[in-house]
Amino acid sequence: MQQRQSSLRKWLICWLYAAAFAHFIIGLLLPWISATGLVEVYHQLIESHFWPQAAPDAARNMQVWWMSLFGATVQTVGLWMGALIYLGNQHRSRIAWLWLMIGILVWAPQDMLISMQANMLINVWIDVVAVLSMIPPLFILWKMDALNTEHTEGSA
Repeated sequence: MQQRQSSLRKWLICWLYAAAFAHFIIGLLLPWISATGLVEVYHQLIESHFWPQAAPDAARNMQVWWMSLFGATVQTVGLWMGALIYLGNQHRSRIAWLWLMIGILVWAPQDMLISMQANMLINVWIDVVAVLSMIPPLFILWKMDALNTEHTEGSA
């Protein structure tokens, strides 16, 4: 049982590190790709919700600027996630898992609401995937560390 729990813990930690790394890499790339054809369809989706015809050049330029700026934020979030995952793993800190869950659960509903108001369903689906891929592992780790804390306190 202990071996299975240890293997699950390692897998969950790797999964969360991969999510943090993905945030970091996506954030690093956004400023570089926001003005390229790689995200043209995304730009067009956004523009179609605000302009019935082609968006003005100034609007596209502003959108590219915001996307680039958002990249720095996503990159930093990836670093913070990585730090909290490291602390949670090394110290079996329930508070690290809790803060990561709180951060996601504060961010996601707001992001989804704003996206729904602009009829940007692709953003809502991205948020749903993020929540469903991160909250369960964080909750499991939070529970595991509660059990480990109880066993440690009970044997002292």
